[in-house]
Amino acid sequence: MNITLANSDVSSQCEAILRSLPAWFGIEESLLEYVRDTALHPTWVAHEADAPAFGFVTLREHFPSSFEVHCLAVQADRRGGGCGLALMQTAEAWAKARGARFMQVKTIAAAHPSEAYAETRVFYERAGYLPLEVFPDLWHPRNPCLQLIKAL
Repeated sequence: MNITLANSDVSSQCEAILRSLPAWFGIEESLLEYVRDTALHPTWVAHEADAPAFGFVTLREHFPSSFEVHCLAVQADRRGGGCGLALMQTAEAWAKARGARFMQVKTIAAAHPSEAYAETRVFYERAGYLPLEVFPDLWHPRNPCLQLIKAL
């Protein structure tokens, strides 16, 4: 597996990855925003040789000291093989090299019954992220937001 900072348009590849994960990316408007953002923010893709990407992570800089994992996705048939963690570690190292001290991520809080997002929370906690705050209405009352943070 190779992980590279995207320096060309990878939006169609990222869109295909997101569409393979309807339990996480089932809201069309949000999916298309994540796709657009791959061209606006630093995005790393996981791929084999010259094959299309099968995973990606996009970061957003809020302040020089803090970045946010804006979107992380690994193609459905490639999940569980270490790609997500490798993408996170690559993005974290990049942000830290630029002086960032913190990385945050937002996901659906435990008050929501989604099994898919329960997996997501476990993934981030295994990657060293700790719960910081729940925002019940940030996205929508039916989708309470959990903010997690990691010191880099």
